[in-house]
Amino acid sequence: MMGTIIRYSLALIIGSALGLSSALYMAGLWPGAKPLDFGDVEVDGWRSDFAIGSKSADPYTRARVARHGLLALAKSEAVYFTRTTDDSGDLLREECDYRMVGGKMPANWWSITLYDARSLLPMNEDKALSIDATSITGDPENWSVLIAAQPPEQQVDWISSRNAGKFDLTLRLYVPDEALIADPEASFTSPAIERLSCEGESQ
Repeated sequence: MMGTIIRYSLALIIGSALGLSSALYMAGLWPGAKPLDFGDVEVDGWRSDFAIGSKSADPYTRARVARHGLLALAKSEAVYFTRTTDDSGDLLREECDYRMVGGKMPANWWSITLYDARSLLPMNEDKALSIDATSITGDPENWSVLIAAQPPEQQVDWISSRNAGKFDLTLRLYVPDEALIADPEASFTSPAIERLSCEGESQ
């Protein structure tokens, strides 16, 4: 009798632990989880969840939105994409410099912001944690941005990754084109992210 009770108790404890862990992971509350890890849309490494802001969003999606501070507007008002890797598939990290190249965005206005592993803005005073449609100094249909921990020697658009550790980039597209919502893979040429160099890497 005692053996049966112990087995049932262990099964209950293990089941509860697995259930809680999976719920935290799906909700993006597990350490290191990102807001769009479970997105249903991916364009060249940029992931999105078009359920964000909709009535059909499940409890896990709502929890991820609350945890990571997305505004959760309906997709007709805003679409969010997140990128955690460079074009080689390696995680984005502070020790490396990157060149992000993009073009015209399928939206009325857009911005790209860098967040650290905790989904917070990195603790630095560079005042260069994002770019947007109005701050780009070059051609808005053919632009380039340096992502690096140190400011560039030349006058170029720059996003600071200082004190970011492993980071991600969140692209916000406000009032997106109908074509983007209908077929994002066909209508969206996403920004490319080329790794230029890393600390300790032989040149």
